Amino acid sequence: MYILGLNAYHGDSSASIMKDGEVIAASEEERFRRIKHWAGFPSEAIKFCLKEAGISIKDVDYVTISRDPSANIHKKLIHAAKNLVSAKTLIDRLANTKKVANVKEELSTALGVPVSEIKAEIKNIEHHRSHMASAFFASPFDEAAILSIDGFGDFTSTMIGVGRGNKLEVLDTVIYPHSVGVFYTAFTQYLGFDKYGDEYKVMGLAPYGSPTMVKQLRDVLIFKDNGLFELNTKYFRHVKEGVQMSWEGGEPLIGFIFSDYMVQKFGPARGKEDELTQYHKDLAASVQRITEELIFHILNHLQKRTGLKNICIAGGVAQNSVANGKVLQQTTFESLYIPSAGHDAGTALGSALYLYNHVLEQSRLQPIYHASTGSRFCNDEIEAFLKEQNIAYTRYSDEELYERVTSRLLDAGVVGWFQGRAEFGPRALGHRSIIVDPRRTDAKDLLNAKIKRRESFRPFAPSILKEHVSEYFEITDNVPFMEKVFPIRKEKHAEIPAVTHVDGTGRLQTVDEENNPRYYNLIKAFSVKTNVPILLNTSFNENEPIVNTPKEALDCFLRTKMDMLVLENFVVER
Repeated sequence: MYILGLNAYHGDSSASIMKDGEVIAASEEERFRRIKHWAGFPSEAIKFCLKEAGISIKDVDYVTISRDPSANIHKKLIHAAKNLVSAKTLIDRLANTKKVANVKEELSTALGVPVSEIKAEIKNIEHHRSHMASAFFASPFDEAAILSIDGFGDFTSTMIGVGRGNKLEVLDTVIYPHSVGVFYTAFTQYLGFDKYGDEYKVMGLAPYGSPTMVKQLRDVLIFKDNGLFELNTKYFRHVKEGVQMSWEGGEPLIGFIFSDYMVQKFGPARGKEDELTQYHKDLAASVQRITEELIFHILNHLQKRTGLKNICIAGGVAQNSVANGKVLQQTTFESLYIPSAGHDAGTALGSALYLYNHVLEQSRLQPIYHASTGSRFCNDEIEAFLKEQNIAYTRYSDEELYERVTSRLLDAGVVGWFQGRAEFGPRALGHRSIIVDPRRTDAKDLLNAKIKRRESFRPFAPSILKEHVSEYFEITDNVPFMEKVFPIRKEKHAEIPAVTHVDGTGRLQTVDEENNPRYYNLIKAFSVKTNVPILLNTSFNENEPIVNTPKEALDCFLRTKMDMLVLENFVVER
């Protein structure tokens, strides 16, 4: 049984393919289109998934799409009438709904196959059920509470429930216009970060401030006694105008959500080129703090309601790795699972898992602890490409490679590391990474000068051998997808300054020999030379989607000041 899962006509468009419940491939469309957060129909990701499975669209049994236009239809109509929603917003929503309903036609056009030859049944799976499935059915838990929390999907922003075996049960929802994702995005825009997906910048800025405005924010984000929340809608424009989104050329653009009332209460919004003052830093800290408090508020009520000890979290807000790192300390849950693609791209796989497990009642397979479901290239393909480009290179055995790369790292080298299958999700996890010696006090300046050119307040992350976590972090946990931030032991701050944020934390990635052997062996070789089982790991890109092919990796190497490029067993150096 082949199931093709899609996230379409929304930011982070993506596709996945499963055979008899096993994930064969999954990737975001942005990796192929080279436009961040690409929105629209994921035709290139679909072609990739079908190629990896060795089949055509004619062989697919089901196509799932993580949108259900019929979900909450009565609530949508009541809201539109009650709030006199603008005609433009209604027309835009109708057009988007129509696209979702024409999946077979889109597949036919994209793949050049007559509609009559596409036998697959099209299944619309509600957005948040897709999120919930992406976390629970990939988790190691037979029973768990589940939280899906983001901006909006199918008129819902938050959904809580329970997973047992191969079934999900929804317990409660928060519907439009109330959304903590919208709350966080509105303040992200207010702080001058106006691109789709910029919320992580607020999270990185927050440790530079103090949460002095939490009391004021309690008038914006209102906690409810039932464990949920609502917004004070005076601070937001979307209630009547909708969330204005477009994707000209595939790039998702989102209109300003905050209202004039927010400006009255918090002062003039920061322009993107304006100085970041202490006020802005304090506001970022306050937004982050109250968001964390809300997440814990929801989770503690959910734990009491269900009596369960395991929790699965997905949705855009689940990308808040700082909050994730505090969940088990600030709630009564004992175990946590978050998938590698907790954001909307993950709903492509989640919708397929929901159909396979919950609807078709098939047995669950092994839990997912790796994100390696994307593109891959063998040594022969890479060598042929380098020869075609007339690029000088050296081929090494694995052991020689580890020796050569670690020597360059010790010599202040910035290395592009391209190996294995590309990761599914927003994090580079040692397959499409740029790596640096974490002991360097100048590593951030080095990276920003040579490649990244990003804001100075944004931290870089440590990849650490799994068995050494307790030596460096105050909390020991398995974090394969770099999805949690933890405090680094104070005595280690000076040892690994490049990956220690201003507040003494690090966004942890634990590297497991079984799931990530080549990256594990590289870090081990570095550890043999330095007694530090850690590398600084950042995504292999330069203000673009993470590189997907050897050509994109080489292009990035050539237009930046990177010192070394590793493509499987081949090394290109300056």
